[in-house]
Amino acid sequence: MHILAYHLQLIPLKVLRYILDHQDDIIQAACLDSGKTRVDAVLGEIFVTVEKLKWTINHGEKALRPESRPTNFLMFYKKNEVRWEPLGVVAACVSWKYASPSLPIVAPTDVSPSYPFHNLLGPVISALFTGNAIIVKNSEQTAWSSAFYTSIARGALTACGYSPDLVHSLTCWPQTADHLTSHPRISHITFIGSKPVAHLVAASAAKALTPVCVELGGKDAAVVLDAPDGRETSQGEMNRVVSIIMRGVFQSAGQNCIGIERVVAMPRAYTRIVEMLTPRIKALRVGSALAEDNIDVGAMISDASFSKLESLVADAVKQGATLVCGGSRYQHPKYPQGHYFQPTLLTEVTKEMQIAQEELFAPVCIVLRAESVNDAIAIANSTIYGLGSNVFGPTSSAAAMANLYRVTNEMKAGMVAVNDFAVTYATQLPFGGVKGSGYGRFAGEEGLRGLCNTKAVCVDRWPGWISTSIPGGLDYPMKKGAAEIGKGVVEVGYGESIGRRIGGVRKMIGV
Repeated sequence: MHILAYHLQLIPLKVLRYILDHQDDIIQAACLDSGKTRVDAVLGEIFVTVEKLKWTINHGEKALRPESRPTNFLMFYKKNEVRWEPLGVVAACVSWKYASPSLPIVAPTDVSPSYPFHNLLGPVISALFTGNAIIVKNSEQTAWSSAFYTSIARGALTACGYSPDLVHSLTCWPQTADHLTSHPRISHITFIGSKPVAHLVAASAAKALTPVCVELGGKDAAVVLDAPDGRETSQGEMNRVVSIIMRGVFQSAGQNCIGIERVVAMPRAYTRIVEMLTPRIKALRVGSALAEDNIDVGAMISDASFSKLESLVADAVKQGATLVCGGSRYQHPKYPQGHYFQPTLLTEVTKEMQIAQEELFAPVCIVLRAESVNDAIAIANSTIYGLGSNVFGPTSSAAAMANLYRVTNEMKAGMVAVNDFAVTYATQLPFGGVKGSGYGRFAGEEGLRGLCNTKAVCVDRWPGWISTSIPGGLDYPMKKGAAEIGKGVVEVGYGESIGRRIGGVRKMIGV
């Protein structure tokens, strides 16, 4: 292993060991600052962060290794490669809720800081491994835990003999943050937040022509297909699907950009899913994971979206949806200061309803009926978002598999999980979306390379023996007929036949 690669791997290894040794401290801080349950902290904070670290340790150096590229006939004596080099100082604005004094809150579409540990450490891991320094603008709502989490990375740098000042986190108000996002010494910005705030960040970064990777909200669908031959899916398989849907909807109280926001089910699956979801959602226990062990859904980071959520539910019911349970804020008798929203199930929702179009970012499960595979695809693609998506269906026949792959191919999204939920992120595939969900990718090879200057290098294959020489007729000052010689060069290099290439040679020598 190259000595530089060894040092690059040493830092994430130190962080990995610290996290594994101090899981309880990290979980406690996440629960205190965001209200989530301990299980949500384990899965949404610890698990995905150590996966990113382990992937970076095992595969990061290969992703950044110079890559050989092909040459062509005319340039046979050249050797080409692409290199990925550090940009310098990069920035990350993670889970940014507030936009500006004139745009204080755009709820509920603004992304709350529901993953204070992972969303902060993720950009730090990638920045350090690519040789950059990083400034993280964390959410004002998780300033306390962000300071603790930043100290983990700074401690690893110190332990490895590097300056801890390669990593800084800051908490500030929006009017101050513009100084960061428009600063000419910032070489790249990763933004995780809402669409309205993304416009402001992108406009600010444009002052210095700073590239921005934008990860915005989602309205992810879980499409559940019927078997094309009319067979019923087994009870065991339906239980598995419903369990995954429950985790996808209610993890972190629904505050998950790739959480399941819509369940789109074909007729036979629809009836069974509603029957199975109803008792499970009604049985969910809401409360503080710091005070009780048997809690399923924790508090939300803020109650700013509650009035809008209640309005969306009421409007959907007015248009024909059925409110099975929940639908409003919950005043917890033990924790009256907590921001709790009732776990909610809304059925008979249609894609025209506002609740099926806006990101809810809440513990709300909405179920839509699809009459066919075509209809399911149309519903899944009917929003402005295109972040993640999920499709469930039988695999027992060629026709069933064809339906699964067709939905996978035709859903307009940056990520698709087949018969699963969000596993693309758990395997460090590139993360990002299309349409109103943003642009650019982080995680995986694309994420590391996005934080680098992609440099193309072309050198002589046999230096000192063969190198570029300008043909006499094309040398300055050029002679009469130089254009014909140039055409000959083109035909020699790119002629589609031997005859064309011979004709090119004749033009080059003036025959």
